This record gives sequence, structure tokens and C-alpha cells, in this order.
Amino acid sequence: MLKTPARIVCLGVLFAAAMAAPTRALTPTVEPVNARVIVTYKAGAALARDHAVARGASRRVVADAYQRRADGLARGAGVPLRAGRAVGEHAHVLTASGMDSATLVRRLQADPNVAEVAIDRRQRALLVPNDPLYAAGPASGRGPDVGQWYLRAAGDLFRSATNVEAAWDVSTGTGIVVAVLDTGMLFDHLDFDSRLLAGYDMISDAAYANDVEPIGGERDADAADPGDWITAGENSGSGPLRNCGVEDSSWHGTKVAGIIGAATGNGLGMAGIAHGARILPVRVLGKCGGFESDIAAGMRWAAGIDQPGLLGAATPAKVLNLSLGGDGACSTTYRDAVTEVIARGAVIVAAAGNTTGRAVSSPANCPGVIGVAGLRHAGSKVGFSDLGPEISIAAPGGNCINITAGTPCLYPILTASNSGTRGPNAGGSIFTDSFDISVGTSFATPIVAGAAALVLAARPQLTPAEVKQILQSSARAFPASGADNGPDDPTPVTACRAPDSTNQLQCYCPNVAVGVPGLCGAGMLDAAGAVAAATGGLFARIEATPASPQAGAAVTLSGSSSLVGNGRVVRTWAWSLVNGGGVVSGFSGATDAASASLQPTAAGTVVVRLNVTDDLGATSSADRSIAVAAAPVVPPVTPPATGGGGGGAASWAWLLALLAAVQSLRQRHPGRGCKAE
Repeated sequence: MLKTPARIVCLGVLFAAAMAAPTRALTPTVEPVNARVIVTYKAGAALARDHAVARGASRRVVADAYQRRADGLARGAGVPLRAGRAVGEHAHVLTASGMDSATLVRRLQADPNVAEVAIDRRQRALLVPNDPLYAAGPASGRGPDVGQWYLRAAGDLFRSATNVEAAWDVSTGTGIVVAVLDTGMLFDHLDFDSRLLAGYDMISDAAYANDVEPIGGERDADAADPGDWITAGENSGSGPLRNCGVEDSSWHGTKVAGIIGAATGNGLGMAGIAHGARILPVRVLGKCGGFESDIAAGMRWAAGIDQPGLLGAATPAKVLNLSLGGDGACSTTYRDAVTEVIARGAVIVAAAGNTTGRAVSSPANCPGVIGVAGLRHAGSKVGFSDLGPEISIAAPGGNCINITAGTPCLYPILTASNSGTRGPNAGGSIFTDSFDISVGTSFATPIVAGAAALVLAARPQLTPAEVKQILQSSARAFPASGADNGPDDPTPVTACRAPDSTNQLQCYCPNVAVGVPGLCGAGMLDAAGAVAAATGGLFARIEATPASPQAGAAVTLSGSSSLVGNGRVVRTWAWSLVNGGGVVSGFSGATDAASASLQPTAAGTVVVRLNVTDDLGATSSADRSIAVAAAPVVPPVTPPATGGGGGGAASWAWLLALLAAVQSLRQRHPGRGCKAE
């Protein structure tokens, strides 16, 4: 079914210019001058078939083929179309002049070649909203007095601190690559070293790229951040940056990368959470943010997935950090990219959003993504953070307490930056402080991504789902008291409620069981607890053979690939049927061994569960959904004509057909032979 996703509002937020600055609303997205959509072709569509693209084809060949597809769609759309970049195997960007994106979506939906068409929605870096509780003054180089408080052990003052210090005794992230999909990287910042990889620039439009390369806006292997400033003229003009908001350069990608992997133990600057990991910068955000198509392409590239005209990263990432987003449901574009990336074994961590307690941003709301909410130092939800059932876990997002002009922000998230307001200043390596602040779910997210890298370095065999389980099961409970709104606001802090169309400032997050949807996730991140759970944990796993079973054929289940803690062994196995789907009533044999078997009688979906217990009494369970296809239909055998006199000999063709039918019956009913009656 075709559908048109809702147009998203930019969630890029502004560094506060001064403590005394008036409150400003978030700047809404303005439709670009040209329509821009992502078209996905039906399987076997004539246009896609007639203009197929071979894997590994050159960019020129890919571009020509996609343009021919666009020309074919243009006849039905009644407007010239220009083909853009590929989005996975079966989709690419289309643009058109003289109409808005929603109109182009409606026109293309009727084309028989099209499976789905959606607006290529713009995404923005998630920084702190320009709201009066979290405004900041001019940069001064002072503070915060508490330094990187968010990495220390939790205590009475820093309830939401993540206990990274203790995790470093076991893991520093060595051997793991973390991709930062953001504004690019300041490669000459003094607090990064040789672990910083070259990366890639995925921005495909010169107007937003602000690219200093000779071919502005062309995707290339230069992930350097040239700056994302927007001038007053650009903001008030008639071009694509109209109404994007007047901004200095954010250096957002470097700030995020600093939290994850700044050099540590070098006697200067700050400490990175996963300072043994390598950082892979992927530039997907430029002036006024970025587009889903570029972000999805960057996700695939970072995970090492080849795309038309572009080979995947030679050093694929095991963790992807997306401190970006926009409103609206998880799109097909994101959903497909997430599915492919997770299938490659990479963990995806994304920011909840900063629209003051509204619904979770996309892609943090996509299934399989670890969505991160922001906390105050006291453990309550920080006012700017969004929340909802899609959130997996929460981490410090920074907060100020002081709101009087000229006073320092007490608890920001200290990280790396540059003193340049437009392009980067040479030798301008700086760190954010109590006046040039960095707060927002953008900075809670890399704290979790860094912890995920620590977990994977401690146990590289873990799957993305197991990493998520570890982070959630080891999280600490949210506090239900002890927070306040400051001396100037006596309003008591109340429990968080489900997001709606109104703002929701600081609130107490509910505590829920792991696996049960909450509002701020399973609890507050505990990095040391997560690393301990990874190294000593037991993780049940189920493998099914054949991978695509058919009705009438046996399905063998195995739990032998389950992960066991160091020096431990599995003592007991217990298989159970969660849902027989009307095609299985029970197991065919024993249910207390490492393997078990089923005999489905028809097509349907079966859900099984495995519980394992090790020699120290630790337990783990896993569920597996098994889709059973219908048995193949055996065509009827037609005997040969016998001729006029009857009794003619059977032909070779007829005998071979009979033999094939007998063999098929044997496969459907193993153990049954032919016997005389």
C-alpha cells in the first residue's frame, strides 16, 4: 500500500547566543524550491528491469540508468524529473522543479512501476532547543567546574552519571569501529589521534554541502567539516536555505566524536568514552541539516554495504551513532536501511529528539534502533528531551540549573569543538565549557554509543539485539524523588506522561521491566554494569534448519550456538512452544537437549522458546519465529497414449515423470517406502 509520510519539522537546535537572549521557537522546515522524493520500484517493474544496473557499475553508468528510469516516470507525472542518488538496491531520489514534494508524491503513486514514493525528509542535528531554562552565554573558556561528570560513578549529586571509569578497567573499545553520521569531522583537532579514520562525505547537493572541494556537493571520500553556518542573507533569501535560521557553524560531528573517542591519557583535553575504538566520520548533515536519502546511504556505507556506484566502507563500523532526526514515523527508507545494517551485525544508536517532551524522533523510533533519552544530573528527564515507548535507555544530556544571564551552566557535556564561527579556525581547537555549552539528546546518544563499543570490545560475538539487551538489563533504576526546578520555580517535579501536543519539561521517568515499553527506556545507563554483563553473561540463541522450511518437512532447532560466560558450561536446555500457529501441536521428540525438532503440517508461523541454564545457575531465554511455507504442489502425472491396438510400451518421458513423483512423495513422507499390498 502506498502512503505519503508526514512532512517533518527540522529538529536542528541552536547554540544559545546569550543567557539573556529571548526564547525562540524551533525553526520549522520550509519545503525546498524543488520537489524531492524517494521512489521505490516494484519487484520486476518494467522500468527497473529495462534499465537494470550491475553491481559495481561506475557512477556514470548508474546515473544514466536512473535518469532513463526517471524519464519513464516523467511521462505519467507530467513534469520533467531528474534522478538523484540510489537509496539501497531498488530505490533512488527524484527531483522536480515547479512543484512541492507532496504533489510529486501524489502524481507518482499511480505509476504501475512504483511500489512506494515518499518525501525525502530533511533531518537536523539534535542540539539543545533555544529555551530559557537552558540558554548559555558567550564562550569564555571557563568551567564547567565538575568537568566530565557524566563519566564518573553515580552518587548523591550525579545520579545519572554512567560509571564509565569503572568500565575502563575491562574495556576501552579496542578493535571496534564507531561511525559518527553527522556534520563531518575536524581532523586537525588536537585531541584526536591516528584512530580517526578518513570516512566519507555522503551529502549529494551543493547548496547544503557547503563543500570546499572542487566539485561542491559531490559525494567523495573527504569527511572534513567545512562548517554549516547560515547567513542572514541565506535565511531571508529565495534559495533552499530560506527560513533555516541564522546560525554559526556547530561543529556538531566533532563534538559527538569527542564524547565517544577523544584521545585519552595524552595529558591534554578531554577523555573519550571508547578511547580505544576507531572513529569513522560519515558526513550526512550540512547547512540546514540533511536528507534521509543521504543518511540512509551513509548508514549502509558505514556498515560496509555496497551500493550502486559505491562500495561499502573498507573498515565497517560495529556501532553507528546518529545524533540527528526529524519528526514523523519511521519511514520505509530508514526501516530498510536499519534492517540491512543490523543484519550486518552493527548496533544503531539514535537521539530521541529535543522538542520538549514530544514524540520520539525518527530514526530513533525505528524498530531495532537503540533510542536514547536525555537526563538531568539528578536522574530526571531533562526538559528538552523527547520521550516515548520507542526509547531503549537514557543517559545524561546536560543541564544548567543557573538561568541568570552571565552565570555558568553547571552540568553541560564537555566535548571537543573549534573557535571558528564559519569555517574552522586554523589552530582553533577548543572544548565546550560552561558558557559555550553542549547539551541535548545529541550528546546523550554518543555516551550510549561509546558504552556499546565498550561492550562489543569486551565480547565481539554479541549481536545487536544482545548488546541492546545488555545495556537495558544492566541499567540502573530511575529516581522518583530528589529533583527540583530550581530556587526560582517552586513547581514540584511530577511523573512523566505519554507525549502529546504540549510541552513536557523535567519529569520523573517510570521504571519498567526490561522488554516492557516505558517512556525513558529501561533505566539509566551503567557502562561498567553493561561490560560486566557482557563478559559474564549467558545468551540463549536458536538456529533453525532448513532456514526456509516447508510444510511436511522436519525443522531442526539448535541452541548449540548460545554464548556462555568465560569458563562456564550449559547444564540444562528447555524447549517450549510459544505459538504453534495452527500448524504444530508440539515437538517431535525430546525438549531437554541442545537440539529439538518440529514437524509442521501446513503453512504458518511458529514461535519457539529456548531456556538455558549454566553451571552457576545463570539463566537466559530466546524466542525464534519460524515462517513455514506451503509444501510444493506435485503436478499430476498423465499416462502416455497407448496407440490404436492398446498395450503399448510406456515412454521414457512418462517413466521419468513417474520416478520424480515417487521421489517427491518420499521427501514429503520420510521413512515411508513402497510395499506390496
